[in-house]
Order: sequence, then structure tokens, then C-alpha cells
Amino acid sequence: MSPLPESSSSHRTAAILLGLVAFLSFSYFYEGGGWNQNSRFDLLRAIVERHTLQIDAYHENTQDKAHFNGHYYSDKAPGLVFLAVPFALTARPVLRMAGVDPESPRGEIALSYVVGAGAVALPTALAAVCLFFLGLRFGGGAGGAAFATLVMCLGTPMWAYAGLFWAHALVGACLVFAFAASLQLRESSSARGDLLWALVVGLAAGWATVTEYPAAPASAMLALLALSQAWSRGSAARWRVVAGVGVGAGVCLMVLMAYLHAAFGGFRPSYSYYDPNSFSFMQQQGYMGLTYPHPDRLLKILFGCSRGLLFASPVLVAAPCGLCRLWKGKTYRAAASVAAGIAAYYFLFNASFYWWKAGLTFGPRYAGACIPFVCVGLAVVWGRATAGWRRVLIGLGACSVFLALMVVSTTSQLAMQDRCPIMPTWPAFWSGQVAVNRESMLTVAESNGRYGAFNLGQMIGLRGLASLIPLFLIWGLAALLWFGLRRSSHENSV
Repeated sequence: MSPLPESSSSHRTAAILLGLVAFLSFSYFYEGGGWNQNSRFDLLRAIVERHTLQIDAYHENTQDKAHFNGHYYSDKAPGLVFLAVPFALTARPVLRMAGVDPESPRGEIALSYVVGAGAVALPTALAAVCLFFLGLRFGGGAGGAAFATLVMCLGTPMWAYAGLFWAHALVGACLVFAFAASLQLRESSSARGDLLWALVVGLAAGWATVTEYPAAPASAMLALLALSQAWSRGSAARWRVVAGVGVGAGVCLMVLMAYLHAAFGGFRPSYSYYDPNSFSFMQQQGYMGLTYPHPDRLLKILFGCSRGLLFASPVLVAAPCGLCRLWKGKTYRAAASVAAGIAAYYFLFNASFYWWKAGLTFGPRYAGACIPFVCVGLAVVWGRATAGWRRVLIGLGACSVFLALMVVSTTSQLAMQDRCPIMPTWPAFWSGQVAVNRESMLTVAESNGRYGAFNLGQMIGLRGLASLIPLFLIWGLAALLWFGLRRSSHENSV
């Protein structure tokens, strides 16, 4: 996209437009069921329908479950489900008014779509808006900020994660919110502002950990970044930041501890309550499957055909150059260090895990939350690139978007056994085999072989590749609005 003139109003309009495109693209696809999303949806149903944390009534649709005192529980951290509960409680009466029983199979699928859109797609789209403004802050210009935002949303595995009832996109969004709030502390001019932004950092980073336990080190990095932004303003500002971050993180910690105690009577992570015959490597390999970073796995999650991030999104090869330039600029050296540190941590974590391929997935799922921080570098690269290099970036970006579109259109849950699982999606996509996942988020008895994946084009009667036409129309309209905004802003600046 061409850069917009520097105008705060045009930037806000552009950010809203990008956020809408992201949200509509994320929620256009419903990817169906699987162990991961079923485990979380089972807990949601248990809370909303039976007012319990036990998933005994639903557990047969997943192996991602804990077993304690004769009852089954989700093995996942509860943050995503807790965020989804208000959306579920709001949707149930609306479904009844529409003549749909929310506890019927049709109603449950509608409910699973709504909570996925509300608790995963919406926060990720808001994180895209934050990423746009971060790109502007770091000198990428409106064009570079928009390019980085669109790549993150449509040209990386984040598109797949944001369309599933998984936690990785939400965790990434929470970390981005904390990152942006930390940088706001740099410009805070009042005690109230210090406390408010620090509280946001604590709540956002803390909720990332409530949503996925491995987010804790990244959350700690962001807390330190927040403190560093206020450090030069004296001890009073430092203590306000410590207090704000501490209160926010403390609230999140109490939520997590309360859940673990209510479910398991203690404070051990829910992953430690597997049946002995389930995921035995969690007990036999290091600490719950974590050992140390294996160089071969690290290379595979970066470059490999099976789960490699740079294979899935080749445009990201330019991102480290942008983070390096940001670091050299000194003004945002701390921010660049933390963004790179979070990315490095997640890749090393993924490479340390025995089950590093992460089951059925697109890209390195366990490192998925760091993708927005990698994309920060793209905005900086774009802002410093010549016209020729920008054309190269656009070409790589187009390839990345096509690869992601091909995957989310067919299935985002790529096989773990295949050497290069993305390859079968090529003939499937061109032959019109879209939404191929037949697994359901319902129980076996409820699904009866139905209620798998779909896209919104199919819901209005379109079939095959034609079902993507409404999505392309959304993108086309957004492009027209963008260039109209550019033309209007240019005329106003003359």
C-alpha cells in the first residue's frame, strides 16, 4: 500500500479499516474441531451449561484432558475460556430469540463460532490495530505499518491461529497490548498515567500467562520494559510502574490460582494431571516435556517444510533486519531488544519441547505468540527500503498471503506425520476442496459425522473456490477505501 500523509485522523481511519479487514478475514473461516479446541470448548460448556469445571459430560471428543479424583478436566490454562464466557452468555439468549436451542447441535456450533470470533478473532484484530500504530511509532510510515499489519494478519500462520479456538493468537494479542502500553509509559506525564498504563501492562501480560503458562517469561520481559520506560523519571515514577504492573499481574495470578485450586485442590499446572498412559513424554522427558533447545529442531521450526515459519511466511526473512535497524536507532533500543527477546524465547521454547511439531497445525504453533513481534521489524524495513526492495517485499508478502489463504481455506490443522504437509493443500485448494476438516467440536453422539469446518461463503450457498468470493469482495472494497482515503488525505494536505 502507498503511504498516507502524516495525519492522525487518517491514521485512525486506516487503523480501523485494517482492524475490520483482519476481523472479517479471521472470522470468515470456521475450522471445525480437534483435541485442542475441543478441550477448551468442553470447559466452556461445562461452565455455562452445568456450572462446573468438570468436563465429564463431554470429554470423549478430546485427548487433551486432565484426570483428577475420578473426574475429567481441560488440561489447558483457563484464560481463553474465561474470556469466552461473556460471549457465550450473551449469545445463548440471542439464539433462543432466533428460534435455535443453544444446547442443540446446531446451537452449540453457532455458539462455538461466536466465542471463537469474540475471544480469539476480535482480540487478534485489535492487536493488528496496535501493530499498525507501533509501525508508525517506529518510523515505518503508514505504508510500512499497514504492510506489517497485513502480513501479520493474512501472511503468517497467525491467520490460522486466529480462526481456531486455540490460545496462541490471544496470547500474542495480549503480549502486543502489554508491549504497546509499556511504550506509552515513555510519554506519560502524570502519576495517574503511569499507574494506568502500568496496570494495563500487568493485566495484559498477566492474562497472557493465564491463557498459556509458557507466556510467563515473555510477560516478565514486558514488565521490565515498562519499568525501563519510566526509569529516567525518578524513583517515584518507578514505584508507580511497579505498583501498577504488580496489581494487574496479581489479579491475573489470583484468577489462575483460584481456578487451579477449585479444579485440582492445589496449584500445580493442569498439564501435570494427565493419565499415566496419556502423553507419557510429559512425565518422561525433562519437565513436562521440556528439555533444552535442540539445534536441529530450531532449524526445522525456522526453515523446515513441516513447521518452518519462514517456509510458511517467506516475507518474514526481512523482519530481523528491521529489528536490528530499530535497535541501532537507540531511541527504541529497549523495545527492539524485548521484541527480539520474546521472539528468541518462543523459538527456543518450541525447540526445547519433545512434541515440537505440536500435533495438527500450520507453522510452529508453540512459537505462534511471537509472530506479531517479528512483524514489527517489517514496518521498519519498509520505511527504510528503496522502491525496488519494496517491490521485493510486496512479492514475498503476496506469496505469504497466498500460502496462508490456501491453508485456511482447506484446513489449518496440517498433518504431523507428513514431511511437507503443506504440499497436499495445493491440489486440494485448486480442485475446490475447501473446509475439509470433518472433526466436530461437539461430542461424538451430538456430531453424528456432521458439523465440521465451513466458511461463510458456503453458508450462503457458494461451493468450492467460489465460496471465497465474498472474502475477495471484502478485500477489494477495503482496497478502494484505502486508496480513497489516501486521495482525500492528499487533497486536504495540499
